Amino acid sequence: MNTAVSLPKAQKQRVRTLWISDLHLGTRGCQADKLATFLKSYDCDQLYLVGDIIDGWRLRKGIYWPQAHTNVLRRVLTMSKRGTRVVYVTGNHDEFLRRYSTLLLGNIELVDEAVHQCQDGRRLLVIHGDQFDVITRCHRWLAFLGDHAYEFSLVLNRWLNHWRTRFGFGYWSLSAYLKHRVKKAVNFISEFEEALAHECVQRGYEGVVCGHIHHAEIRQVNGIDYLNCGDWVESCTALIEHQDGRIELYRWDESQAAALEPVADALEGSAA
Repeated sequence: MNTAVSLPKAQKQRVRTLWISDLHLGTRGCQADKLATFLKSYDCDQLYLVGDIIDGWRLRKGIYWPQAHTNVLRRVLTMSKRGTRVVYVTGNHDEFLRRYSTLLLGNIELVDEAVHQCQDGRRLLVIHGDQFDVITRCHRWLAFLGDHAYEFSLVLNRWLNHWRTRFGFGYWSLSAYLKHRVKKAVNFISEFEEALAHECVQRGYEGVVCGHIHHAEIRQVNGIDYLNCGDWVESCTALIEHQDGRIELYRWDESQAAALEPVADALEGSAA
């Protein structure tokens, strides 16, 4: 007699909060497919989009918007429809939205900054972080120049990783390597972190969640919890608050992706 073995039903992981930043939708560097898979795999009470979600700087030069980028927005809207509170914190690349700050669209809030209270009671300032970048604030022309240089490094990076893959090597980030090798870039990251920590002390917060510099990290800076979401252009990182208030730094892992994608698709199909 044949006995049917029932497989466990695929389930999304339930978490309290997700933070993602620097998606740069509208650019060729955005890894939208990976992001959509990540979002499909989680149920959360709150989703924070911590700036530079839509890249208005790039879209002013020309429209690049493949279906994968639309799929990310559809996924966010679906999460909102199903009860997730979505908070869109504006950044410098989507600064065109700042004129509409405090806008409330159903379960989606548009703000320049927010305050998040963790399960354990900590109050975190949620802000993109460009307000604490001297170059962005005071030398706008230099910020645009740096953006061009960064885009060029991404083009080189795509070609480099194309050949690395063909020869059996894993992904390697040229721009991340340059950031950590150039002393001024390292100093800039340190000064950025300290400026945000100082702001939290001044305003009475226990920590800060930010993005902007594409450098994901969780660490203590002058007694303040500094949490940076990273980006979905190179590192593909996010912050996750679990139900007990513990905050984890998530990094996309290609070895896990093969198992994650069919689960996410199955969940999506069953919800349709």
